[in-house]
Amino acid sequence: MPSRRTVLAASAGVTAGLTVGSTAYAARPDDDKLRALISRMTLEEKVGQLFVTRVYGHSATAPDQADVDANLRELGVRSAAELIAKYHVGGVIYFIWAHNTRDPHQIADLSNGIQRASLARPRGLPVLVSTDQEHGIVCRVGRPATLFPGAMAVGAGGSTADARALGRIAGEELRAIGIRQDYSPVADVNVNPANPVIGVRSFGADPDAVARLVAAEVRGYQESGVAATAKHFPGHGDTAVDSHYGFPVITHTREVWERLDAVPFRAAIAAGIDSIMTAHILVPALDDSGDPATLSRPILTGILRERLGYDGVVVTDALDMAGVRTKYGDDRVPVLALKAGVDQLLNPPELDVAWNAVLKAVQDGELTEARLDVSILRILRLKTRLGLFERPYVSQSGVERAVGVRGHLATADRIAERTTTLLVNEGSLLPLSRRAHRRILVVGADPASPSGTTGPPTGVLATALTELGFTATALSTGTAPAPETIDRAVWAAADADAVVVGTYNVSASSSQRTLVERLLATGKPVVAVAVRNPYDVAQLPSVKACLATYSWTDVELRAAARVIAGRVAPRGRLPVPVQRADAPARVLYPLGYGLSY
Repeated sequence: MPSRRTVLAASAGVTAGLTVGSTAYAARPDDDKLRALISRMTLEEKVGQLFVTRVYGHSATAPDQADVDANLRELGVRSAAELIAKYHVGGVIYFIWAHNTRDPHQIADLSNGIQRASLARPRGLPVLVSTDQEHGIVCRVGRPATLFPGAMAVGAGGSTADARALGRIAGEELRAIGIRQDYSPVADVNVNPANPVIGVRSFGADPDAVARLVAAEVRGYQESGVAATAKHFPGHGDTAVDSHYGFPVITHTREVWERLDAVPFRAAIAAGIDSIMTAHILVPALDDSGDPATLSRPILTGILRERLGYDGVVVTDALDMAGVRTKYGDDRVPVLALKAGVDQLLNPPELDVAWNAVLKAVQDGELTEARLDVSILRILRLKTRLGLFERPYVSQSGVERAVGVRGHLATADRIAERTTTLLVNEGSLLPLSRRAHRRILVVGADPASPSGTTGPPTGVLATALTELGFTATALSTGTAPAPETIDRAVWAAADADAVVVGTYNVSASSSQRTLVERLLATGKPVVAVAVRNPYDVAQLPSVKACLATYSWTDVELRAAARVIAGRVAPRGRLPVPVQRADAPARVLYPLGYGLSY
């Protein structure tokens, strides 16, 4: 293991590069200027630069009363402007539930208001605004922005050119509304079908394929002027526990980690990744202390910094998640994260507790100002590279020119067409014929809609099929249809020429299986569309046709409709293997499998 000496930083005005453990990093052109800036900052301002936090409201200065109340309750301030004045935060993260992302023009105004509030302060530092815009099932900025297929769908397409185009276009649109750091792409290799938190957010199960797509998407984002973030280091792809609610343990050996989990992160670093997000997971083979990776110096400094040679920004996953809170209190977590090698502290549950804990740790000598300066220099380097010091504001005309424009939307549709995967097509049931199958009943699961949808998946799919010349009607049956709901679907199928049924995470005990079997028993042609996990097909052995879309957002459902109608041929190939339901050790459909016509 490389040396684990205390992180050292050159004092203000010194031109040497950073030294982290035994690894030295070269100085950069703006370092002298940035160090001089850091030397003039108060300790409180330095502490603030390390935090990235939520704040409620659509406006930086005049949020709605409900958002004022939420801010007072959770942050002790009324607005984003007051947050900056009190805590000097270096970053703000946008969420839908925090009412930050109503529409592109409002988001641009909010971003400008945040920058204006911060730049009016004595040191005048710009704020790094971030969000989770992964596309697919995780989107914080919805329509009319361009929404792309998610990572596993892109993995099914297998095109690095598509991944790079996705990053470039998505980055252009984020930049236009003032968001300059995106917590994407997911670099986890999803090798566990039971993974409840990563799954289709991963490009797939082949580490080399994941690495290629991660690197391509990173280049696309960063070419557009947005910082990409590879997550979740050291790899969250083989767990059956969601770190939002529990503490996952990864049992990979060091050798398995090197050839599986590490590969995409190495590729991201080689591609010049601006930031890497930590995982709240325990990996005993990498650190046997019992600490989550977010708080592990052997993992973040010993491996990520020293062994992999990464000197960009390291950001924690959200500090309000259970995975990082199970062993230590909320006052210790941010301090231990900084001691481990983190730069940005993301969304602590109680900002006041976390902020004061870091301040006190410096005052008590547990942390040094020099240690803070190391992270602040990295953060300011990133803000400099993104042009935030020179061009902190965005314009409404820029929003009009970039967000949801026709060319971007057309590119998203073309990418989606290359991702839809045909897994079963007995008797060449697909494509459906407008002559023989004019009347289509669309039934199935309508999971909670991500921001990339205009309505329930059954309705979106029915509308798309109707626009393609069929007469399609929608009937939502839910993710756990009751017997009377199944009876209603069977009754409705009597008037249809064919049935399309959307499935969502079908298990052995799921009543969705009963729904599909009852529909098949009517004798009507039935097409199953797995709208999230492709593993559904293993639970539907009698189905004659099955597609995988990897998400239920509009762009993927419209592409599936075009495949069903024969307007385009299915081109996707499984980026993960699908095991047999009755014998999980045996593969039903191998990685790379996919039919066409």
